[in-house]
Amino acid sequence: MPITIYNTLTREKETFQPLEEGKVSMYVCGPTVYNYIHIGNARPAIVFDTVRRYLEYKGYDVDYVLNFTDVDDKIIKAANELGDEVPDVANRFIDAYLEDIGALGVKEATYNPRVTETMDDILTFITSLIEKGHAYEVNGDVYFKPRSFDGYGKLSHQSINELRSGARIQVGEQKEDPLDFALWKKAKENEIAWDSPWGQGRPGWHIECSAMAKKYLGETIDIHAGGQDLTFPHHENEIAQSEAMTGRPFANYWMHNGYINIDNEKMSKSLGNFVLTRDIIRQHDPKAVRFFMLSVHYHNPINFTEELLEGAKNSLGRIETAYFNLGHRKESSMNMDKDADKWLEKISGLKAQFEKAMDDDFNTANAISVLFDVTKEANVYLQGEHTSEQVIDAFRNRIDEQLDVLGITISETEELLDDDVEGLLQEREEARRNRDFGRADEIRDQLKDQGIILEDTPQGTRWKRGGNES
Repeated sequence: MPITIYNTLTREKETFQPLEEGKVSMYVCGPTVYNYIHIGNARPAIVFDTVRRYLEYKGYDVDYVLNFTDVDDKIIKAANELGDEVPDVANRFIDAYLEDIGALGVKEATYNPRVTETMDDILTFITSLIEKGHAYEVNGDVYFKPRSFDGYGKLSHQSINELRSGARIQVGEQKEDPLDFALWKKAKENEIAWDSPWGQGRPGWHIECSAMAKKYLGETIDIHAGGQDLTFPHHENEIAQSEAMTGRPFANYWMHNGYINIDNEKMSKSLGNFVLTRDIIRQHDPKAVRFFMLSVHYHNPINFTEELLEGAKNSLGRIETAYFNLGHRKESSMNMDKDADKWLEKISGLKAQFEKAMDDDFNTANAISVLFDVTKEANVYLQGEHTSEQVIDAFRNRIDEQLDVLGITISETEELLDDDVEGLLQEREEARRNRDFGRADEIRDQLKDQGIILEDTPQGTRWKRGGNES
């Protein structure tokens, strides 16, 4: 089944057809590094990492670019407030960003370009736009002319006249048209700057991504992605300047993730509900945070609450419990299951359901529902008297594979804890044989305090992690 993607450009789901067979070029707009990232910044990092993972699962070789804006008004302001140099501030928060998203299971990008390391390409790009008549210089500033590009507004689905009615010329700007946007900004006094044909200055925001995408991925790329808030003006302007410069489509598929609300309100500093990612992952298991983020389709808004996050933690716990219980049951399997083929066929069907969900515009919410079905069927299988190693391995491989696509790994440290549990169970069995019921009950209570629930059956004592019933 082919992958379909909801394309913001056409507002339709389209069958994904990469430019080159077996390869995908993907550009994701990264952060402006002037502070620690908030939970809204974490969502696109998680979402598009999952898109990349699934494309790789399907056999594609993915060139994944995530950029850093490491020079900008906000960074300059932060540097002045902190008494630091702009590069020092940028480096500090790039390191913090990589640490935070790494904790959330985000894979390392193929390339992490920075504005300050792409300056020659940016200058070449701007020069070409001037030569082609799409940009002009005024007193050290360079502006792009959206009216020179036929199709401006096609991504945000707005007409250029509607856009112009809301545009304004700010104090100090010398634009020919309110819609014109800066490609190069003349340096202010004591401000970090680079030499250019138009004097000392630095790039505007939008030009950087066009230059970086072209440098690392070529004139036309398969997928361009980012938060919904970037659709206009950032991505709209990227299309205009890139296609004006090359005469070719900039990106074939545009993907945008929805907003995050905090307790049903839009997150903002003014409301005091601004949540930093690093604070969340210090208080909660990062795996549960990622699992929560993927529990809603990426295109839809998601509501972030402590209760919903706790629910995600418990749901992930149910999956982990089934996984570990499968491993422990394997040790005593006798390979006497006459229904093994039937179970293997069912597991194969669950794999197909998972892929169907992900093929449908990377619907992780439905994919997680399939993962719960795998867990449920595994628990049913473990209730049987006889089990097969082959079936148990198939269940565990199915959980492993699906979680890997979602960017979640079951920690091996849990296995070490399980050894301790098994040791206490053996001690409890010995206590019961010796009719030391006081000690047996004491061990049961001890395990209960650790979240381990025991079930005495004719086949022996089984255990599971508390609160994780399927």
